[in-house]
Amino acid sequence: MSRPPTFTPPPCARARTLATRRGRFAVLDARPAGEPHGTVLMVPGYTGSKEDFIALLEPLAEAGYRTVAVDGRGQYETEGPDTREAYAQDELAADVQAQAEALDTPLHLLGHSLGGQISRAAVLLDRTPFLSLTLMSSGPAEVAPGQRERIKLLSDALATLTMAEVWEVMRSMESPVADLAAPAPGDGAELRERWVRTHPAQLLVTGAQLTVEPDRVAELAAVRRLPFHVISGERDEVWPVPLLDDMAVRLGAHRTVVAGAEHSPNTGRPAETAAALADFWDTLY
Repeated sequence: MSRPPTFTPPPCARARTLATRRGRFAVLDARPAGEPHGTVLMVPGYTGSKEDFIALLEPLAEAGYRTVAVDGRGQYETEGPDTREAYAQDELAADVQAQAEALDTPLHLLGHSLGGQISRAAVLLDRTPFLSLTLMSSGPAEVAPGQRERIKLLSDALATLTMAEVWEVMRSMESPVADLAAPAPGDGAELRERWVRTHPAQLLVTGAQLTVEPDRVAELAAVRRLPFHVISGERDEVWPVPLLDDMAVRLGAHRTVVAGAEHSPNTGRPAETAAALADFWDTLY
């Protein structure tokens, strides 16, 4: 759901492939000039990719953090199978665990939107690799009713049209589907390229997950000695902000509301978002 301002990573980052026991994942790996204070693994949301975090990479490197942003299986530059079973939440969570294992260092885990729910599932599988969990604009359970309707419309379109055909429909129509995934007029070809390279099975399965996700906050809160951060914009149509406020209380989490931002503070207010993230991680050392 994020629309990155650019697909070109900053000089501190390089695009590479992360080899894991569960396959190879496209990543952007950004490093500070000196020894990093810590390493962060970032998991993108529905219709998103690693590029959603590009605007955070340089300020986080300047704050001393290595950041690894990943395309999950079937997202943009990471290949994915045709079978829908491959995109079940437990499979995607196991991928995050494999990515953490391959990075071979304690990690701060951050998930945006759908990525937050996948990251939550990964922590519930095994919290051992993680120093903290940040849920960015990612709510406790299923998305809001209006978003469930948008996902249904998109899923119906994907059932009968190719990715390229759906893109053209979204570009030409003022519709809830366009609100969900299409770029604003004038956006470049890179967003289209990301869209058509995303596997439709991934969108169908993860979209369905977003409409039925159970509330697992109590289960997450029971994870021993793991610091939590709930960060969002001051407006959010996917999960209402009061719901995120309540989730933070239930988790005993640090809470940040980024002024002027909506569902994607990572792209809407990246400098303020990066500062809030680094400030939180700094308190853990």
